[in-house]
Amino acid sequence: MEAEKIIAEATGRFLGSERFRIEALPLSGSNRRYFRIFAGNETFIGVFNHDLRENRAFIHISKQFAALSLPVPSILYEELENHVYFLNDLGNTTLLHTLAKDEEGRLTPASKKYYQKAIAYLPLFQIKGSDVIDYSICYPREAFDRQSMMWDLNYFKYYFARLANVPFDEQKIEDDFECLTDFLCQTERKFFLYRDFQSRNIMILNDEPYFIDYQGGRRGALHYDIASILFEAKTFLHPDDRQELLNFYIGQLNKLHPVDKDSFLEFYYAYVYIRLMQAMGAYGFRGLYEKKELFLQSIPMALEHLRWLRTHVKLPVALPELERVWDYLIDNEHIRQLAQKSLPLTVKIISFSYKKGLPIDNSGHGGGFVFDCRAVVNPGREERFKTLTGKDEAVIQYLESDSSAQLFFAHVWGLIASSILTYQQRGFTYLSVAFGCTGGQHRSVYFAEKLCNQIKQSYPSVRIELQHRELEMAENPLSNNH
Repeated sequence: MEAEKIIAEATGRFLGSERFRIEALPLSGSNRRYFRIFAGNETFIGVFNHDLRENRAFIHISKQFAALSLPVPSILYEELENHVYFLNDLGNTTLLHTLAKDEEGRLTPASKKYYQKAIAYLPLFQIKGSDVIDYSICYPREAFDRQSMMWDLNYFKYYFARLANVPFDEQKIEDDFECLTDFLCQTERKFFLYRDFQSRNIMILNDEPYFIDYQGGRRGALHYDIASILFEAKTFLHPDDRQELLNFYIGQLNKLHPVDKDSFLEFYYAYVYIRLMQAMGAYGFRGLYEKKELFLQSIPMALEHLRWLRTHVKLPVALPELERVWDYLIDNEHIRQLAQKSLPLTVKIISFSYKKGLPIDNSGHGGGFVFDCRAVVNPGREERFKTLTGKDEAVIQYLESDSSAQLFFAHVWGLIASSILTYQQRGFTYLSVAFGCTGGQHRSVYFAEKLCNQIKQSYPSVRIELQHRELEMAENPLSNNH
């Protein structure tokens, strides 16, 4: 309550009025507290953070980026003596919310477009941003140098490897850390390093990307940030998409700062490894130690990234003890069980007929959505589809080619993706989604199946229960009596 009280007092001073309403936003992985403030028809974001140096770094970097016309939040007001500053409201939709994949796990064209838009800005932050940042203000360190690298590596060692009971030789792993940092420090490190360039820190507003959470930025190498977004555990991008987006980034980078692709790639995967280990340290601290489910859920995907790297990448530096630790992590069932101790989010998806009434929700809390599909074109009106269902290819192709059906699903997916992330962040374990149409045979079944596949591709840690109520009753008429 202290944070909200201080935010309220600062809001009164900022507005010169007491006519406003404050809504706390969900907690994230940091100690910062965020609030949405409603004043008339306007909203803005209030931030409370005890860490004065971090606040100063964020405000300085924001103002410098804004002066370059880069899409970052505007600083509306600051009371650093009270640990408060206000930002313009960029909404709730992140790049992560827009993530959509096809049945092969590849990004859909729309999702890839968002990624390309975001990645196109990265060289601007790195090259032009570096010219205007006062790195002495950066927090907690002005550069991603040897000291910063060793902090990240030890974060991984103590908060992931130790907590997961991974056996290793202390001296040998320290020797490997030294060897890895020696190699990484051979790169040119004069650019702005965003530090947390990830899908959850890229907002999508009016179809354009805006960038937040760069308060940990500092001077560093070009490789780190593109590694951060392409090997993010939560999004778990397909290797072909990662390669395509990496090539896109290098193309954009060359427009501002020509680089030799082979030389860039020589160091790239070493930066992927150190970024992945830093992230695993965070998953260990926040998940294995603090028992926060959102971070536990990222561990299996991080391990799969590690598996892919060990299979496909040969580093140009020998790290025998570290490689042994990586291999131990990949195939250790105990570690996977640690990550799965908490209950995953279950999404129950139901198709039904409005003629037979709404489905019964037995969850006890009623959390979820009921979508009326009857405004979408009805395949059941055509003779050729009467005996088919929304699971049949002919019906699927018919609805896939209908723009109204695809627009309907785009709106549905925006709501469901946002809810899944919020439910995971708040530790909720059950979400219900129902699709209803006239007969419960075509449209509702199609959308239920489509949502099921989309969740599987975009959120592999989510457990799905799929029920086609009317189809099941048709197959087993006696089920109505039980």
